[in-house]
Amino acid sequence: MQNATTMTANTGLFSHPLFLRRVLLLDAATCLVTGLGMTVGAAMTAQLTQLPLGLLSAAGASLFPIALFMAWVATRKAIPAAGAWLVILGNVGWVFASLALLTGLVPFNALGAAFVTTQAFAVAVLAVLEVACVRRL
Repeated sequence: MQNATTMTANTGLFSHPLFLRRVLLLDAATCLVTGLGMTVGAAMTAQLTQLPLGLLSAAGASLFPIALFMAWVATRKAIPAAGAWLVILGNVGWVFASLALLTGLVPFNALGAAFVTTQAFAVAVLAVLEVACVRRL
């Protein structure tokens, strides 16, 4: 069981605007890196994962404007709540779309399942952190 000091410290972390800013910037950076990997390395990733090349390329390309938007939201003097919630909704959508892929909508092998699952989990963690921060601000 946590004591009052630990609980206050944990709540304070999520309440600090700088923490939300850093999470949003981390989210933007991971979108950029993932986008590069899924576009520049689409052929290799498709071969390794057996995920469709077109899906990887399109999903990867979609991450560039998303990363820019996340960075824009994170770098405003005051983080706009509507912008942060839009990022969160986009992340939730990405997670659900990823889970839908795992139902067999597209072909993939075990490495493909691991690829989709890992990035969906990472996006879900970022969304949870963002929700915790936005709700406390």
